[in-house]
Formats: sequence, structure tokens, C-alpha cells
Amino acid sequence: MQPRAEQKLQTRHALMDAARSLMDSGRGFGSLSLREVTRCAGIVPTGFYRHFQDMDELGLALVAEVGETFRDTIRVVRHNEFELGGIIDASVHIFLEAVTANRSQFLFLAREQYGGSQPVRQALGTLRERITADLVDDLALMPKLQHLDQQAQSVLADLVVKTVFATLPELIDPPLQALPAHLTPEAKMIEQLRFIFIGAKHWQGLGLGA
Repeated sequence: MQPRAEQKLQTRHALMDAARSLMDSGRGFGSLSLREVTRCAGIVPTGFYRHFQDMDELGLALVAEVGETFRDTIRVVRHNEFELGGIIDASVHIFLEAVTANRSQFLFLAREQYGGSQPVRQALGTLRERITADLVDDLALMPKLQHLDQQAQSVLADLVVKTVFATLPELIDPPLQALPAHLTPEAKMIEQLRFIFIGAKHWQGLGLGA
């Protein structure tokens, strides 16, 4: 990479890092101003426009970043055998390791899926749909779910992904007080996914009753 292009990429990453750093203190992305992001990144405000048109475009770059991390994590999960026994625990542990290693990215995802920036919120919704579509493909390979048609697998995948997304805030900012082992965010996610998959094994599909 040419030195000028490399420097431009470093500055772009510095702006993204600055936005995440400001959000680490409890701020929402929609409350950040261009000036404070550039000040945190150590560049002049006019330099921002060499990398992003506006703050929404910076937010979309953050969505793309966490989306890549999320889908990379899913690819790691796929290396496990597609068997219900044990895969839920292993998958949750792999996911939690990714969350811990990339906390600021997942903090952004957890807060902004219901945040104030409409373009960012919509982009995160699209990301969730892509992850759900990937999971549908994976579910089709599970021997114990072969009785479900694609429509039923889509409903199942949507429920799983929404469960993970909904639990993210608790994983990112766990309660300050100690909780019983079965009430920790990790344990709750594992048990909720177990309930979902146990139910799926006995589900007869859409429109056919329980």
C-alpha cells in the first residue's frame, strides 16, 4: 500500500476508534458530534470530510465493521459439528469470546440497533437479516431439523438471531451485583437457545399445530 493511502486508512480507522471510544463512556452514537469525534481522533474537523460525508456514513462504516466481525465469528462456529448436543454451549462460548475481544464493536451494535440514527438502525436491521439468512442455510444441514421446511427454518433462525441480539446488552454490561449461575447472561442465552432447539425438534412446521 502506498504511504499516502496507508495514512488515509489509518486516519479513517482513527475516526472510527474515536467514535467507539466516546461511546464506551455510555454515549449513544446519535449524540456524538463531528467536532468531538475529530478532536478525539486528533485531526481537524475539515479532515473528517476526506473520509466520510457525514456522521451517518461513519456510523455505516461501524456497522460494516461489526458485521464482518460477527460473520467471521459465525464462520468459526460452523467448524463445530452440526449436532444439537453440545453445539449450543460451544457456539455461545465462541460468540462470547468474540464479544470480549471486540467489546467496543458489539457495544455499538447492542446500543444502536434501537438507537437514534435511522440509517444506522436500518443498516443493523439489514445485518441481522443477512445473519439470519446464513443461519437458515446452516439449519438445513442439521440432521435433527430435517423435518422442517425452509419457511419453518426461517422462523427458527429469526428467533435464534433475535434472541442473541436481545441478550447483547446484558453481555456487554452485565449487572454489577453477583447473580446466581443460572441467571447470568451467558447461562440465560444458553438455556433460551436450548428451549428453542428442543421445541424445534418437536415442531411440525408452520400451520400444522404444536
